[in-house]
Amino acid sequence: MNQHTVRAYGDELNQLTAEVARMGGLAEAQVADAVESVARRDVAQAQAVIERDAKLDAMQREIERKAIRLIALRQPVASDLRRTLSALKISSDLERTGDLARNIAKRGLSLAEVDPMTPLTRSIERMGKLVGHRLKDVLDAYTAAELDRAMSVWMSDDEVDEHYNALFRELLTYMMGDPRTIGACAHLLFMAKNLERIGDHATNIAEIVHYEITGDDMPGERPKWTAVSPQDIGQPDPPAPDKP
Repeated sequence: MNQHTVRAYGDELNQLTAEVARMGGLAEAQVADAVESVARRDVAQAQAVIERDAKLDAMQREIERKAIRLIALRQPVASDLRRTLSALKISSDLERTGDLARNIAKRGLSLAEVDPMTPLTRSIERMGKLVGHRLKDVLDAYTAAELDRAMSVWMSDDEVDEHYNALFRELLTYMMGDPRTIGACAHLLFMAKNLERIGDHATNIAEIVHYEITGDDMPGERPKWTAVSPQDIGQPDPPAPDKP
């Protein structure tokens, strides 16, 4: 390829990365605003999150179109191909993140119609901030091609799961103690699950960044966690094993 073609090819790759970064910024804002709308019982903010989801969908389609066009016309190989495929995959994770943020905002509209449950919404807010920080960190890692930062997000996958586990217990306890809270707690439980799934998408992006930079799959499996069943609520901790 001549110098002009090489420069144009590089510009296309850089533009693709920049568009994913912009999409990531919007996805971050969607998650933050959705959680804030729940905490503040802000109907207008929740409706704005729902309406903005269409923009994320449009951005994902445009990134997909440009990535496919780049592959077809430029036939990238090695690191350039990984970079192109990463943009394609990450945009899909971000689009799904936007859908989950929209779902949180929709349930926030329902919660705004009932009496406040401040302790529980604060728990959702704390989990939302944790997930938002993870999403920001992994997107910064993608933009700056920082492998260590992406690995840090991947290694802390179970932290979000532990928050979900604790919130699950808290919500079940409320529902068992006062059946009148079941409707509101069900909405909060779905919100918590949506946040946990957003955390999973952040971990997916960390794995994509690792592959883009190294060309290798992640070494080992994601950190595991143990789900809670309703039967566990109110049960004593199991006895410690006898020491040899």
